Amino acid sequence: MFETICDGLPGDPDMPARVARLAILNRVLDGSIYDGLPYQFHQERNGAGEYIPLRLRKPSIRYGLCRTVVEDSVSLLFSAGHFPSLDAQDPTLVRVLADVVTETGLNEVMIDAAIRGSVGSVVLLMRILSGRVFVTALDTIHLTPEWSNDAPDELYRVTEKFKVSGRDLVAQGYKVSDPGAVYWFQRVWDKLAETWYLPWEVGQMPGLPMVDEDRTIIHGLGFVPMVWIRNLPGGDGIDGACTFRRAIETNIEIDYQLSQAGRGLKYSSDPTLLIKEPATSDSEIIKGAGNALVVSEKGDARLLEIGGTACDAVISYVRVLREFALESVHGNRASPEKLAVAQSGRAMEMMNQGMIWLADNLRISYGERGVLRLMRMIVAASTIFPLRVLGCEIGPLDANARLKLRWPRWYPLSPDDRLKEAQAVAVLSQAGQISQRSAVKILAEANDIFDVEREIEQIDGDD
Repeated sequence: MFETICDGLPGDPDMPARVARLAILNRVLDGSIYDGLPYQFHQERNGAGEYIPLRLRKPSIRYGLCRTVVEDSVSLLFSAGHFPSLDAQDPTLVRVLADVVTETGLNEVMIDAAIRGSVGSVVLLMRILSGRVFVTALDTIHLTPEWSNDAPDELYRVTEKFKVSGRDLVAQGYKVSDPGAVYWFQRVWDKLAETWYLPWEVGQMPGLPMVDEDRTIIHGLGFVPMVWIRNLPGGDGIDGACTFRRAIETNIEIDYQLSQAGRGLKYSSDPTLLIKEPATSDSEIIKGAGNALVVSEKGDARLLEIGGTACDAVISYVRVLREFALESVHGNRASPEKLAVAQSGRAMEMMNQGMIWLADNLRISYGERGVLRLMRMIVAASTIFPLRVLGCEIGPLDANARLKLRWPRWYPLSPDDRLKEAQAVAVLSQAGQISQRSAVKILAEANDIFDVEREIEQIDGDD
């Protein structure tokens, strides 16, 4: 069914196959996958009176299972209580970068990036405007990366190229010869500049595109100000594996089954009339609430009603499909009805082990290879441009400093868990097996301590 739906979606032969694949996955994510089907689910006949098969109808009920799995995994990754903190030997560097995270709204940006990137990849674009740092998440559907030959994990160039209507270009301030035509738009990021090109009409061969001098920006950073994030292990050299790909077919089956169940309930309120009389040879029998079934048997008539057992069977079937789909993509299968009392953090982890496995892999992609690389870029940019953070100018930061992320627990500790942890940390500290700084770092998250160094200073002052 998924392939049938994909066949009805528009495509562009001038674009790479990767563009079509990402476009379909984006449609699944935003719920527009059925937009290519011509009929609504309640339409049984077309204008010519011909029966419309289900594969050409848009389901009337859409259960966003794929989107739910993505949002649940991202909530464990970058929600307000799960965003990682930066750690380094220099406490001043840690404070400055924490202020950068606050000013750029990086938490919200990373949530957006992780949702967008669930189809395979996403890009973090860093810009420095008037000394301030700005970070934006970009879809990669029209972006093509090139990697350095001597450093395959570093970007050498990123090219953006797609089609746009002439009227849209006019609205953006471009002068085009034919507003009704379609044009190519292109820009390129490299280690020195963000180069914009003048649009050219599709079908024409301009040779080398002409540079748009007015819009081109020379940043001079010495590196491409982008972080290319692959979603999950797998995929190819450009995109990682999609978070929800293995659940798409099952999600479509759920949508159609629920739509059919709703259709059955409507039919039970509008029974089909059955008339028994000699049938004509050219009679066509089509099941539906607005149709009468005509058969031959000495004349009789009755109302055919649909029993509730069929709807119950559909609901049971959908529940099994949901379990299978969530299991295949490591979604959250916990049932809130079964939680009679509050559970400890460890119990919640065991209950949602599949979702935690998924979020743990995403931590590598979006944390170590996303947030951490972005922070190193900002540190490197501070040695080139004077930066302002929260209204204060900062000097060059240590580009050689070793940065790492400290991730919070998956679930908050219960009061009993916190007591046991505090007792264990106190015993280790008194025995000299861990330092006071390490003890404070262990307890910082559970006690809302954001600045470990300042907390240690206050402890020493109280002594």
